[in-house]
Amino acid sequence: MDIQFGLYDRVMDSELEAAVSELDRALVAVETQGLDPGDSHTFLARHLYALLLRRLRAFTGDGQLEQQVALCNQIVDLLDETGAADGHLPGADEVRRLLAVLQRSMPGAPVDVTRPDTPLSIGCLLTGAQRDPGLASQLRHEIHSADRVDIICSFIRWTGVRAIESSLREFTQRAGSELRVITTSYMGATDARAIEFLNALPNTAVRVSYDTKHTRLHAKAYLFHRKTGFSVAYVGSANISKAALSDGLEWVVKISEHEQPHLWQKTAATFETHWHDPQFEPYSDGDRDRLRRALHAERTSEDEQVGVFFDLQPYPYQQQILDRLAAERELLGRKRHLVVAATGTGKTVVAAFDFRNWRNRMRQDDHRFAPRLLFVAHREEILKQSLATFRAVLKDANFGDLMVGGREPLQRDELFLSIQTFNSREMASTLPPDYYDYVVVDEFHHAAAPSYRRLLDTLCPQVLLGLTATPERADNLDVLSHFDNHISAELRLPDAINRALLSPFQYFCITDTVDLSAVRWQRGGYLVSELDGLYTGNDARAALIVEKVHQYLLDPATARGIGFCVSVAHARYMARAFNEAGLKAECLHAESPTEIRNDVQRRLREMDINFVFTVDLYNEGVDIPEVDTVLFLRPTESLTVFLQQLGRGLRLSEGKECLTVLDFVGQAHRNYRFDLRFRALLTQRHANVVDELQQQFPHLPAGCALQMERVAAQHVLDNIREAIRIGTRDQLQARIRGFEEETGKLLSLASFIEHHGLGIDDVLRRASWARLCANAGVREDFSDPDEARLTKGLRRLAHIDDSDWISALQRALTTEGDQLHQSIDSDTLERQLLMAHFSLWGTDTPAESLAASVERLRSSPVMLGELLELLQLRQEMIPAVTPAADLPFACPLRLHAGYTRDELLAALGHWTLREQPQMREGVLHLKQLDADLFLITLNKTEREYSPTTMYEDYAISDRLFHWQSQSTTSAESPTGQRYINHRERGHTILLAVRENNSEKDLSCPYYFLGAADYVSHEGSRPMSIIWRLHHPIPAHLIRVTERLAVG
Repeated sequence: MDIQFGLYDRVMDSELEAAVSELDRALVAVETQGLDPGDSHTFLARHLYALLLRRLRAFTGDGQLEQQVALCNQIVDLLDETGAADGHLPGADEVRRLLAVLQRSMPGAPVDVTRPDTPLSIGCLLTGAQRDPGLASQLRHEIHSADRVDIICSFIRWTGVRAIESSLREFTQRAGSELRVITTSYMGATDARAIEFLNALPNTAVRVSYDTKHTRLHAKAYLFHRKTGFSVAYVGSANISKAALSDGLEWVVKISEHEQPHLWQKTAATFETHWHDPQFEPYSDGDRDRLRRALHAERTSEDEQVGVFFDLQPYPYQQQILDRLAAERELLGRKRHLVVAATGTGKTVVAAFDFRNWRNRMRQDDHRFAPRLLFVAHREEILKQSLATFRAVLKDANFGDLMVGGREPLQRDELFLSIQTFNSREMASTLPPDYYDYVVVDEFHHAAAPSYRRLLDTLCPQVLLGLTATPERADNLDVLSHFDNHISAELRLPDAINRALLSPFQYFCITDTVDLSAVRWQRGGYLVSELDGLYTGNDARAALIVEKVHQYLLDPATARGIGFCVSVAHARYMARAFNEAGLKAECLHAESPTEIRNDVQRRLREMDINFVFTVDLYNEGVDIPEVDTVLFLRPTESLTVFLQQLGRGLRLSEGKECLTVLDFVGQAHRNYRFDLRFRALLTQRHANVVDELQQQFPHLPAGCALQMERVAAQHVLDNIREAIRIGTRDQLQARIRGFEEETGKLLSLASFIEHHGLGIDDVLRRASWARLCANAGVREDFSDPDEARLTKGLRRLAHIDDSDWISALQRALTTEGDQLHQSIDSDTLERQLLMAHFSLWGTDTPAESLAASVERLRSSPVMLGELLELLQLRQEMIPAVTPAADLPFACPLRLHAGYTRDELLAALGHWTLREQPQMREGVLHLKQLDADLFLITLNKTEREYSPTTMYEDYAISDRLFHWQSQSTTSAESPTGQRYINHRERGHTILLAVRENNSEKDLSCPYYFLGAADYVSHEGSRPMSIIWRLHHPIPAHLIRVTERLAVG
């Protein structure tokens, strides 16, 4: 046993005693102490806990739970001298956890069992990491099931209270409930409205310290008392404010009374001490003026201001875009790219890095290559900033010249040019079409205008990069046609918010009284004239909107809001209704003259008016960073348009704390897709929206909240469940049957899944695409002999994202006879076909040879055609180029591509057509390759948030990976020594990682991270080892594997 120098606090067992006894006491000082009977039980219990945990984890494979239960009962037998059954566990199939005992309101009545995502019996640390549930959502869950709630915070903001308002109202109206709140007037950060709201709640007491000169309360804790013995406390850096409740850099520890009773007792006792301290004075209605005066005296400046800056290295989300652009060029031969990202998120940085990367790539073939660059924008300020960005990224202070506002460039090979200058100088007639190699057009949504069309129709660069925040225009002019109707990459809003590049939002879904379920649906949207008839002139609805504005906004007279309406008449009506209600408002639309637009925008900035109602005027019409409120007064069918409209309020602005969104939600048409809208706001790209809704959206970006009124939530839930039904076979076939008429698009698997927001597996898990189309009557029926088997196989192969493997399969499946036999002589192709064989046919379909496997596939020509279509579709979806693995042995695996376990074993030669040895554990010693393969699943449990297992395996950075060995592996064992000394022994360590074990009853693929070297380890049985990867993890995977990262 290896003894490290340092401090310990561990009971000495026989193994440790022996190791210590071997130390030379002349050279080493050893300090020990006997156990104190007062707390010896704690130390001995922890000792037994560690031993028992190690032994229980050592049981694996079949009968694991039975063995664990049997061992526990043996221990209980030893402990129980009376022979009673107390503590004994039933059979493995009958072991249960008690989760709740709740009283029914009447016999047989249902009960609402609301639990936090984190366990009640185990503490955890919430840091705003990607997989952490949001703090606000956890507080709401805890409030729901508590008997008493105590809160102590240095300040309380209205935006924070608002995030938990409904939960506090419900809790305090319960008989026997008690809410106690301690706060201060320190720095004037508290909102008086928040204190007044809390004080008005029943069963609530508030205490305030006004003496901020001599006391500085910085404690932030939320205590939830439960008579069941499962009380918890959240202690950390989070006040009751929008930012503190959920911003990424807040650290909050959850303390469990069950697990750490001593910490809970101290937390509760300390709160009690403060509650009875005279400096914290009881607050009542008579103290309102005193509180406001104290806050005003303390408030010298805004306490929360948001800023943004760029370190000119690409963020991971920007690197994802760069990887996608490189993949499109290298794998698909595309030269025209459209990047969609909100204003202020660094699109110019992406352009500069992409130009640098492309230039470097071109110089590999010709080191003298000096590409000509043209950057086009419509404003001088944008051009100046863009030139500075390019110079910084390229590290060349002399790069580029401006040609705008009368400036004359010294050269024109690297030119930052205004579109006005391009046209006034008639450059379209003087420049050769191919003069510029790389052209960037900023704010590309202008491209449909005549001034831009002349430029785009004239120039023919090697690369055209369009940048825009708003690809869909209100005037329906075509932008995407310049890019083959294809968007290369989009920046998701959660990524930008987590990086503080956009403002956080607080989103409220409000129950709308207007029923839209019977409104006619045409060409992918509601019939506008019918919506207009329901909304315009609807005084009751307008009164509801005014009421909710007053309810949710701190002070509507200081708001700067945009309301999105269905028609000009609707916008005019809403502006009139707001003015009549005392809320200053104006109307803008596409026909509004420029001078009126500019004047209205100025007045909104200066708060001469507080609301502007507009009709889809989301590109140039209303672009005001100060906007802090968005009203969705009509359903927005297009996800892109919805994000554009939301983005109008997400711009950062000094003094803006967050964006408030009021979305009026009524009963929707069955074709309307709430699930797409809300999934776009979640940090988890593939989250189950129904689960998120029912759990009050715990996985929103940092600082964000989303709450739904009860009936609105039911409308959304019903709609999402109806959308989920599209995944049934009958629904899919019905949508296929009417696809071309409804959308005006040609039917294909690619166009179908894109339009309906589906994944490939959402289709293939029901039937093959060809079978669904045949049943829908849009193609001829067919009878392939292996249709059923290959339908399952296509589903297993649908994850494929290795471009080399895809290309090899495409060539092999279209190669005839002898040529195929000759090509299979290649070791690489042989392995690639073997990988595909096991995915398509499984292990229970024998084949004489790989050629025979291919020939059998060809005997099902329709399914073969679908396979080829699937391969091409997957080729076009690849997020990044997959480089060679550079291993010391022949292997077709590509770095960072996804492979199933069977595919990995076939690629590494462990499986052949004749033999497929079983692999039950996550570690495989490949003796013939002198290598070890680690198959790592990050989520050990799929049932709930598990702080005890989440961080056993994770990426520390893009180069370092933390991995925990099997529980029986010690550092001194032959296996442990092989890991530690693998480089000296010429042994290769291979890592392959996946997030989940399975999704929708299909095993998830592993992403191949390639070879790694030992760095260090801690512990033994199991060992926690840090590996250094030979190749960095790309941006699109680091988001999955770097589990401790914020955002």
